[in-house]
Amino acid sequence: MRIVVLGVLVALGTSGCRVMQHISDGAYRNAVADGTVDDLRARGITLRARPECEFPVRAGGQTLTIRCTARAADGAPVTVTGRASRVDQSDPLEEYVVTVGNRVVLRQDCLGLGCVHRNH
Repeated sequence: MRIVVLGVLVALGTSGCRVMQHISDGAYRNAVADGTVDDLRARGITLRARPECEFPVRAGGQTLTIRCTARAADGAPVTVTGRASRVDQSDPLEEYVVTVGNRVVLRQDCLGLGCVHRNH
């Protein structure tokens, strides 16, 4: 997923066009939601529905934050918080934290099946 997110982040950071911004926002929300589903499924956690994502803080320029929520099959709340910095560069820095209930299940720098972690 890093390649998809990288392209989306570059578009988010460099596009001045509102239509392109809207498409890029949607693509990034989808990439984070899909990556979350894949990573949780790999750990045996099933969600009732796909996470819903939003951008709670528009830091502008170099930084983007995202927050997603869902419910696990057992009803536990699932929260994803993410932050990407250097979004206008070819190697943005990403960090995602996924909690299920009150337990941190994932803390990593990318999401999804194709994710290659920088810190490993």
